[in-house]
Amino acid sequence: EVRVSAEDPKVHYEQNVLATFNLLEAIRKVGSVKALAFASTSTVYGDALEIPTPEEYAPLKPISVYGASKLASEALIISYAYTYGFKTVIYRLANIVGSRARHGVICDFIRKLRENPKKLEILGDGTQTKSYLHVEDCVNAILIGTNLSREKVEIFNVGSEDQITVKEIADIVCEKMGLSNVQYIFTGGVDGGRGWKGDVKFMLLNVNKLKKLGWKPKLNSRQAVEKAVEEILKGE
Repeated sequence: EVRVSAEDPKVHYEQNVLATFNLLEAIRKVGSVKALAFASTSTVYGDALEIPTPEEYAPLKPISVYGASKLASEALIISYAYTYGFKTVIYRLANIVGSRARHGVICDFIRKLRENPKKLEILGDGTQTKSYLHVEDCVNAILIGTNLSREKVEIFNVGSEDQITVKEIADIVCEKMGLSNVQYIFTGGVDGGRGWKGDVKFMLLNVNKLKKLGWKPKLNSRQAVEKAVEEILKGE
C-alpha cells in the first residue's frame, strides 16, 4: 500500500480520504449510527523517535502518501464524531499478515521464489525491522477495543510486542517452501536501506493501552509470519 501510494497518490486520496468522507456523510445523513471502528496504520507516526511508539506520540509526521491519507481520514472521523455525536475507535495497525493477504513482503517473497527458487530479490538492505501481527490477533483486538472502550473518541495501537527483520522473513519463507542455498540479492534501497521512498524502516508500537482492556497477542512477530506463510502456501 505504501509503495503504491508513491506511484499514484490520487488512488490513496480517493480510497482513503474521499471514501472516508463519503462514509461519514452517509452516517451524518442517516443519523442513527452509534459507533464507527476505523482501521488506520502505524505509518501515521512516520519515523518515530520513541520506540515502542505510544498513541500519544507527537508530532505525527507520516513520510508516505498512504500514511498521510490515513491520518487525514483519522482527523475527519474525529471531527465528525464530536460534531454529530457518535463514538469512534481508531486502530493504528502494525503489519497484519494472514491467509488472505494478496500483497506485502510475504506474498512478494513467495511469488518471486516460485518464479525463481534459486534467487530472491529483497528490497532495501534487509535490516528493516518491524512488528508483524497475525490477522486473528488483530480481529480480537478490534472486537475487544470496540466493545470495551468508553471514550467518545479512542485510539489504540495494535501490534505484536517484538520485531523481525526483512531478512529473517526471507529465511522463514525459504524454509517453509523447502528451499536452501537461496541467493539473496539486496537492492540496497533508498534513504539508508529503506525498501522504497516512504518505507518506515523501524517500527514497534506500544500496545499497553489495549492490553489494559485484556487483549494480548497470542503470537509474536516470528510466529505470526510463520503461520501466515504456511496458510498462504496451503491456499487457505
